[in-house]
Amino acid sequence: MGTTVSQLYRAIDGNCEYCFNIESTTPLAAAELDRLRLVLADGFLAATVTATPNLAGERVVELGPRLNFATAWSSNLVSICRAIGLGAVTRVERSRRFLVPAGEDLAAFVAANHDRMTECPYKAPLTTFETGVTPEPVYEIDLISQGPDGLLAIPGISMDEWDRNFYYDYFVTKHKRNPTIVEIMDLNNANSEHSRHGFFRGRQIIDGVEQEKNLFQLVTDTLTAHPKGSVIAFKDNSSAVAGHKLTTLIPDEPGAPSRLSAQEVVYHVLLTAETHNFPTGVAPFPGAETGTGGRIRDVQGTGKGGFVMAGTAGYCVANLHIPGYDLPWESRYDCPDNLASALTIEIEASNGASDYGNKFGEPLVLGFTRSFDLRLDNGERWGFLKPIMFTAGVGQIDARHTAKAKEEKGMLIVQVGGPAYRVGFGGGAASSMLQGENVSELDFDAVQRGDAEMEQKMNRVIRACNEMGDKTLIDVIHDQWRSTWPSTRSATVS
Repeated sequence: MGTTVSQLYRAIDGNCEYCFNIESTTPLAAAELDRLRLVLADGFLAATVTATPNLAGERVVELGPRLNFATAWSSNLVSICRAIGLGAVTRVERSRRFLVPAGEDLAAFVAANHDRMTECPYKAPLTTFETGVTPEPVYEIDLISQGPDGLLAIPGISMDEWDRNFYYDYFVTKHKRNPTIVEIMDLNNANSEHSRHGFFRGRQIIDGVEQEKNLFQLVTDTLTAHPKGSVIAFKDNSSAVAGHKLTTLIPDEPGAPSRLSAQEVVYHVLLTAETHNFPTGVAPFPGAETGTGGRIRDVQGTGKGGFVMAGTAGYCVANLHIPGYDLPWESRYDCPDNLASALTIEIEASNGASDYGNKFGEPLVLGFTRSFDLRLDNGERWGFLKPIMFTAGVGQIDARHTAKAKEEKGMLIVQVGGPAYRVGFGGGAASSMLQGENVSELDFDAVQRGDAEMEQKMNRVIRACNEMGDKTLIDVIHDQWRSTWPSTRSATVS
């Protein structure tokens, strides 16, 4: 079935306007366009939406989402269109058109005003959402002739010498063949420190003396000493402590419009926390918002599914150097060029975490911040040069859903959620590298981008299953961020 793409426009100010690129299976009639204008209008004033652009000329640039995936904004609007009888509308993407001031470099303006990983310039009005782009062919990594170090030529690889020798032995020595780039990127993410925590469980040697226990055992010893009240610990995406029986309102038909009825259930308290340091240092706003989003998924992915309730956030950075507010203890030291400044991290990361929670519908109820950067008399430097972005949350889980079912042959594996751009791909590997080992361009690419609206859509599916109680459709659930399908897959079926 053929589609057409048409445009409507809405002015923001004298130098900026929205362009709504509307894909439909048939041209929209005048009455249908009037309805759509009301949806897109500023304050339901149809006259604010026009069929012709408000800005024109050689200094007008247009920036919008990449076309290979429909955005969450589009899926929300298409749902609204269907609800008001505009079933012909199949996709709507919102771009921004700017009138660049005279004397300002056009290329520099474009670079500064869009996220190159999820957005791109539009050279002309869209006539189709088809990109014409074909996937890159899968190719082999020539380890047979180059040896283990042939892996070093791949951008973003976080494998140390032991890893490289291990994979060389597996593919070349054992199977007499070269690995493909897909296999190597799969292993690079799935077996990175970020995903596997090999160092955390490794031998701990202090001043040449091997310790009796590793770091992970030291942490789990707290549970061994005080197990009372623990329901889930050290074996799932979140922990849970014993709750109690309560009366709550549950839909008679979860997932559909229906009456709410009072039911007695046993809900346990879910607790989870994580850090998102590397991404927040490189790109503070998306780094912090996806830190929040990932921690929310940890609640959703516990047991057979949990309920999201509230979140917290905290930030530790180096000296702030607030303009016009000099402090005697804040000396200026060199910082890596791939990290944002401490002040930028404080402002943008806080905005990112709050923005994500607001869009998803989870209140941010508590937080902390501290700055520290000090050089000692012996020359050592101590400080939060690489920032800490801490996020924690509290949720609930039905007592019937605390344990994941054992995998069985014939079970269906279903992925629920949004598109995966090549964003955050390599994030697990990149954050597992020592600071300074990677290049800043790859660091930026390794940062995920937030999609709170899509996570909220996914949350409705999980919540509906949770509310089904004994009849839940979920046997096992794990969360997957942008590049962790390899480790998610293995965790789900093993």
